[in-house]
Amino acid sequence: MSDADIDTLKMARVAREAVEDKKAIEPVILDLRDLDTLSVADFFVICSAASDPQLKAIANGVRLTMKDEYDLKPLAVDGHPSSQWIVVDYGDIMVHIFHQDQRPVYALEDLWGDAPRVE
Repeated sequence: MSDADIDTLKMARVAREAVEDKKAIEPVILDLRDLDTLSVADFFVICSAASDPQLKAIANGVRLTMKDEYDLKPLAVDGHPSSQWIVVDYGDIMVHIFHQDQRPVYALEDLWGDAPRVE
């Protein structure tokens, strides 16, 4: 594992802590680095929110934490609370925040089922 991998893993864990601070439901980190398929990121941080305001609060919490910890701004933020899915994209790390009713519909954990979960 290279230093860059370690830093990216640490950043994914910091992002998970940020969503946990906003009381996200069932946050997980999927490690996509060693999958045989072409991956869009090294890590997915996936969580759920109980309401649209919580979706927004989680996304804002991630952005503030990553800015404070790493001086990073997201490459993109897609979606909004009314879409019930927000993606905060940091390139190697993508934070997916779903309304709890939409997470099973998209089932990212199933689509990326070969990816190990990070503790």
